[in-house]
Amino acid sequence: MSAPSPLLVAKGSQELFLLPGLANRHGLVAGATGTGKTVTLRVLAEGFSRLGVPVFLADVKGDLSGLARPGGDDPKVQARAKELGVSLQGEGYPVVFLDVFGEAGHPLRATVSEMGPVLLARVLGLNETQAGVLQVAFRVADEGGLLLLDVKDLRAILEHVSENAAQLRQKYGNVAPTTVGTIQRALLALEAEGADRLLGEPALALEDLLRTDLQGRGQITILDAQRLFRSPKLYATVLLWLLSELFESLPEVGDPEKPRLVFFFDEAHLLFADAPDELRQKIEQVVRLIRSKGVGVYLVTQNPLDVPDAVLGQLGNRVQHALRAFTPRDQKAVKAAAETFRANPDVDVGAAISQLGVGEALVSLLDAKGTPAPVERAFVVPPRSRLAPLSAEERAQVLQSSPLRGRYDTPIDRESAYEKLTARAAARQAEAPAPAERGRRGAPATAGDQAVDMIGKMAQSAMRAAGTQLGREIMRGVLGSIFGAGGRKR
Repeated sequence: MSAPSPLLVAKGSQELFLLPGLANRHGLVAGATGTGKTVTLRVLAEGFSRLGVPVFLADVKGDLSGLARPGGDDPKVQARAKELGVSLQGEGYPVVFLDVFGEAGHPLRATVSEMGPVLLARVLGLNETQAGVLQVAFRVADEGGLLLLDVKDLRAILEHVSENAAQLRQKYGNVAPTTVGTIQRALLALEAEGADRLLGEPALALEDLLRTDLQGRGQITILDAQRLFRSPKLYATVLLWLLSELFESLPEVGDPEKPRLVFFFDEAHLLFADAPDELRQKIEQVVRLIRSKGVGVYLVTQNPLDVPDAVLGQLGNRVQHALRAFTPRDQKAVKAAAETFRANPDVDVGAAISQLGVGEALVSLLDAKGTPAPVERAFVVPPRSRLAPLSAEERAQVLQSSPLRGRYDTPIDRESAYEKLTARAAARQAEAPAPAERGRRGAPATAGDQAVDMIGKMAQSAMRAAGTQLGREIMRGVLGSIFGAGGRKR
């Protein structure tokens, strides 16, 4: 079998190709708003799909759905193709839509256990003490064989922890009911945003991101993130969860002839914003190690300074669009970006970065030896798909013919922590004498009676907490070995 053809990315004084065998060395697409980053992302996604490489990307502005339809008829696209002397062939791609809210795509779900306490703590905005209590709740659930699948399971186990704080203190340290209450209020805020729909079953099967169509083209999975992006921390956490699940689940493949999957992380600065040092270090570790799983990660952001140096140094393939040097920070970014490129005596990088036109970029791609090529000033080639987004009717047609149709559209709810804790409480209440009967006997309430009352209160609270009808078996895959939470388990 012949090696995959290089992917034409841009053209200046020469054609600039991305080598498929080095595409899992990651990449960066940077530049100010309106300079052409999204078109570059589209061109790369199209090229990978033609190579048979599945692609995952998030659409935060709603302008990438046109990947599913042939383009080439836009006057600006035609003018750029003529200017560069490249053939323009319209082509639509195999697209699948996902949406956390289930409105613009198939529902994207993860179980509470898959999301894990570390990422949930970030989504909920918990401090260190509160995050520690959440860790205790997960440990209690694990030791009790209680599946944490959806929000009502999480509420039930938190209530259980709160009611049993005195007993748990001996094993886990102080577990203040007031802290549990703070976590529960944070859950309410999450539900108010509708984001609780993320937690439940059926959870996304990663193999559904790795599909190819009958023509051998890689599936482009688009997470419609227009609504999700209104909660930036949740958006970043969902993408980090997906990335870490891939890291946990995929086997080592070394450096394949082409990636197994290419993962685009748009608005990548959110991945690192407000992240504690430990989480940042683990993110850096995931990015560094996931290339051995055959996954290429491409960060898309406005300013290279938004990416920590430890991560920036791992991004071998770079497309730098224009940066505006209006402020001291902007000027620092221009200087930093210029210094990261391999010098080319024919290109004044420092001056060029602020002079680039729309669609023009400074490009440095890895050569056959894995070394960054000297930077070139060039224009990104025009995309083949339609620039205009799909209409509601066209999107409905894509969903109707989707290979994922029917797999995730209907939520399921099976027995998990909430049901088990409620059943245990009901059984104990049924076995215990009624308070009136105890009064007639004249017997004082025993410790066992008090425990029954406590469990009954917990059950009633859990019953009130029941909302979402979703669920899935306990799987601690997310950032498992990376964050010390254990590997995936059923």
